[in-house]
Amino acid sequence: MRRHRYGLSQALLEAVMVLVTVVFAAPLYLLLVFAVRHRGDLETSAWAFPTHFDLSNFSTAWTSASLGPALLNSTLVTVVSGALVIGIGSMAAYYLARSKTRLSYGLYLLFLGGLIVPFQLGLVPLYQGMRDLNLLGTPLSLIIFYLGNLMPFTVFLYAGFLRALPPSYEEAARIDGASHLQAYVFVAFPLLRPVTGTVLILNAIGTWNDFFTPMLYTGGTKSQTLPVAIYAFVGQYSAQWELVFAGLLIAILPILIVYFLLQRSIIQGFASGVKG
Repeated sequence: MRRHRYGLSQALLEAVMVLVTVVFAAPLYLLLVFAVRHRGDLETSAWAFPTHFDLSNFSTAWTSASLGPALLNSTLVTVVSGALVIGIGSMAAYYLARSKTRLSYGLYLLFLGGLIVPFQLGLVPLYQGMRDLNLLGTPLSLIIFYLGNLMPFTVFLYAGFLRALPPSYEEAARIDGASHLQAYVFVAFPLLRPVTGTVLILNAIGTWNDFFTPMLYTGGTKSQTLPVAIYAFVGQYSAQWELVFAGLLIAILPILIVYFLLQRSIIQGFASGVKG
């Protein structure tokens, strides 16, 4: 039996892995340290371990910035926009993947164009449109924005996954008398469960953590989301960093739990969608 020799290449590989781990763990360490740090310890080094743990930062951040209503707003926008994107995006991708016409190919290229063009180019007309429709300051404005912004990536993943699936399942359902809609709902969509998990969590993370768009559409109103509410602790001349980090920790916990529950589906679905 040949023994594996520990050489220079193995040592360099382990050193790189340790370095990458430190780089990724450093922001998490700072988040946890500042979230429980007493305000009097803020003048010490940012990397220093806190001498006093102040768990009241979480309750203060929760009440001072009204994080409860903001949490509900973030949940409403994320859930509704995510459900609409999955429903409409998967149905559109089903047509684009199964149809072989020039129209379907042109529409698919149009969706791919949405991945290339940055949404910032449409900020001004989108804002004016929301203003003219009297939707500013409402969760509906964010839902409409995310529905359009997330649709190209969603269609891309669903179409790639569907092209990797044989159409024989839907054809058998059609022979038994099912309509195209019934074949999609009862046959095709259940097979999309792996990629649906990918679409769900990736879109949810982007929607949940977005700051700029909610700040533009709902900033200063009762419909503001968590990132905008936490920004209230940052002033022009000073900032309550212990409350900022405590609020950030509160904000990332829900989406972090969902991510860990769906991480296997994320990897399987993304790999299948790209392969297709």
